[in-house]
Amino acid sequence: MSAGGRLEVLAPDGLPEVRPGADLAALVADAVELRDGDVVVLTSKVVSKAEGRVREGEREDAIAEETERVVARRGATTIVRTRLGLTMAAAGVDASNVERGRIVLLPLDPDASARALRAGLRARTGRRVGVVVTDTAGRAWREGQTDIAVGAAGLRVAEVFAGRVDAHGNELAVTLPAVADEIAGAAELAQGKLGARPLAIVRGRADLVLPADDDGPGATALVRPPAGDLFGYGAREAVLRALSSALGPGADADDAGFGAVADADELLAGLERVGVEAVRAADGGVTCAAGPDAGAVVRAVAHAHRWRLGHDPDGRLQLRPRTP
Repeated sequence: MSAGGRLEVLAPDGLPEVRPGADLAALVADAVELRDGDVVVLTSKVVSKAEGRVREGEREDAIAEETERVVARRGATTIVRTRLGLTMAAAGVDASNVERGRIVLLPLDPDASARALRAGLRARTGRRVGVVVTDTAGRAWREGQTDIAVGAAGLRVAEVFAGRVDAHGNELAVTLPAVADEIAGAAELAQGKLGARPLAIVRGRADLVLPADDDGPGATALVRPPAGDLFGYGAREAVLRALSSALGPGADADDAGFGAVADADELLAGLERVGVEAVRAADGGVTCAAGPDAGAVVRAVAHAHRWRLGHDPDGRLQLRPRTP
């Protein structure tokens, strides 16, 4: 970090309305004099407008197109995992700050958009900058929303502190600040939601900006892979999905959203919680002492742990882990 921990955020006024085909590099270069090590932050809405991702039509239709799967529904609120892997309300489809009757979709590839802008700024100004494309998202455990990085280029999007030692001699285990998201949040404070300032420049973390020939991993690196997702469904949806797999026509249906395949100890603990006796089998599976009448319960538990239900040679219920 810069001397004294100083961070500066500039959000200039007076940017013109962005139309399809707009040259974003020219817009940024005309608005502010860049320095090496700056981080250029643009809202995804401006990027989408320049890329022609604005259209007329029903918002619900656009949400469905952008959705990989629904995570949770509560009344009018729908949380989905998008085709980009982001978990967001309404798939990031927005009808604010745009002409009435029109909607804005997220960029097709926000990381590619960030790389193109970085290259354009390098060509125009000769400066080595990082680029972050932002959007607004909620948090599962907290009220309100904050801006996050949905695209990035030329930036270390996370700082790895695992293995480092703090001032007291304690080794850090899993500390991984998502600095691209923190930059997005800092930029939004200066931009304001109604300030008509979609551009911000963050100064003071030039140490995060990569060499000119290295665009970095992009914001995609901050998307948790499905196998590591502990909250792939809302509580209600997880129960219903497991039960529908056990009782409905969708038995043994797609179990995406339940994370990685659980190990045998986790499965055994889950079966014990619902009153089903089970033991490890010699071949690595799990055999249930319960009779056939417990099959639906066992199937639901197996589905939630990503195991499949079958029978051993003696006709007893037997579970085996699903292959990835």
